[in-house]
Amino acid sequence: MAEFNHNIAAHLPKMARKQPDALAVVVQHAEGGGAIYRYEELTVLELEEESNRLAHGLLDMGVGSGTRAVLMVKPSLEFFALTFALFKVGAIPVMVDPGMGIKNLKTCLAEAAPEAFIGITKAHIARVLFGWGKDSISKKVTVGPKLFWGGERYAKIRSTDKSPVMEQVSAETMAAILFTSGSTGIPKGVVYSHAIFNGQVDSLRDNYGIIPGELDLGTFPLFALFGPALGMASVIPDMDASKPITCNPKYLVDAMQAYKTTNMFASPALIEKVGRYGESENVQLPSLKRVISAGAPAVPDSLARFAQMLGNDVSVMPSYGATEALPIASITHQALIQDTKTLTEEGKGLCIGQALGGIDVKIIKIDDGPIDEWSSAIEVPTGTIGEICVSGNIVTREYYKRAESTALAKIQLPDSEDFFHRMGDVGYLDEQGRIWFCGRKAHRVVTVDKTYFTIPCERVFNTLDGVKRTALVDVNGKTVMCVEMDEDGQFNSSLVNALTKIAESFEHTRGINAFLHHPGFPMDVRHNAKIYREQLSVWAAGKLS
Repeated sequence: MAEFNHNIAAHLPKMARKQPDALAVVVQHAEGGGAIYRYEELTVLELEEESNRLAHGLLDMGVGSGTRAVLMVKPSLEFFALTFALFKVGAIPVMVDPGMGIKNLKTCLAEAAPEAFIGITKAHIARVLFGWGKDSISKKVTVGPKLFWGGERYAKIRSTDKSPVMEQVSAETMAAILFTSGSTGIPKGVVYSHAIFNGQVDSLRDNYGIIPGELDLGTFPLFALFGPALGMASVIPDMDASKPITCNPKYLVDAMQAYKTTNMFASPALIEKVGRYGESENVQLPSLKRVISAGAPAVPDSLARFAQMLGNDVSVMPSYGATEALPIASITHQALIQDTKTLTEEGKGLCIGQALGGIDVKIIKIDDGPIDEWSSAIEVPTGTIGEICVSGNIVTREYYKRAESTALAKIQLPDSEDFFHRMGDVGYLDEQGRIWFCGRKAHRVVTVDKTYFTIPCERVFNTLDGVKRTALVDVNGKTVMCVEMDEDGQFNSSLVNALTKIAESFEHTRGINAFLHHPGFPMDVRHNAKIYREQLSVWAAGKLS
């Protein structure tokens, strides 16, 4: 009997046999501020054949099994075809977030040592200017005009041969290297096996009830690839996927209405922006069956605003996870608002719901060092804040060429190949088994008297009128709360008095007595939700001095 092929790309030919004429990918092009739209489409069979043509071309130029290949192509028909082609030949796509900055990009690519670079013209120009991968890259493919850097153009490697290509791989064969954003440190390359990708496809299908024939508005490029694997078309709106906060919400709404999308996968920043547009324009999205939010903590009021466009029985579902493990847990906006919002505003943390099927969640004592082996002694009682740890078939095993980071993040179970991943987040489990998120472990502020956690502290101050958001930072051992105001908010002595009164009203905030007004927090470019607290701490130190 032939060995089972675990290649994540094997889902595509299966779907091509089942529903060859169904849509696989739709790419929107907006002109004149949305006055005119042009849509490019590929059916499942067309995507299968196009990725086969490219797979033959990649093999001819020496990109095959085990080749690490940087992919810097905007969400497009070419992006989908190239990614499936890379998987089909057994190559290892290296995915980096352009928003991590030039210096981090160069470090990440030096670490990954890619042999191939596949990118748009602009990406190749940057590669040459900044010396990305100059010591390792020998094979180049350009999507768009090719200038002086050699290699081949996309059209040139596209073979006339569309016969099937599918490298035989085992479950644990490396499938891709996905770099974290680096929002709390140096970006790290997360090693994805084919088993991890297949586990994510199964989890999305089983936990969210996705069925073949659906259409997804895809705003996360990599996860949009799961659409064709699930038999769900990916509708890609005209937007900068690396900076979703800059999107034109009209384009997203028009794409959803034009194709009657049933699913939407988006960051909280997009949920907020589209929700405000929908409210102002009285938009309704009756075709949507579910909305999955991921990438940053949810804001209940934002979810409620977006939900006004949906049917009464449709939920917006914040999903918890990270590059190393996704999805982990989920909750509906109805439960978040009706059952937990008041508790969040009282400083109990943010409820992120129950663990999804196949995921085991444990809470352990907070420890900044490595933990070699799991023991029940490191677990904390229900209701006690500790570090969130997870285990399951969607949890990645290691970082690429970072043994020390891997040791800090993984805890091996005794006499077993299984392990727990330390999320780097703090939180607790309640009596109902729900997970409550209390912030990043690295962002807690430890003083002589107590430990302050970001989410529980900040959410009580965020309830004040005029306050847009707050950020807890450590300034040389002193607990400081930075405050950003709404457009109409005024930071004055009355507000400081109100903030001080709130701090004294709760045990977990008592002792916070330094409040600094900041004109606009430094935020991550992708989600506009992750605060760069390290920068704020330096700023606050300067203000206090």
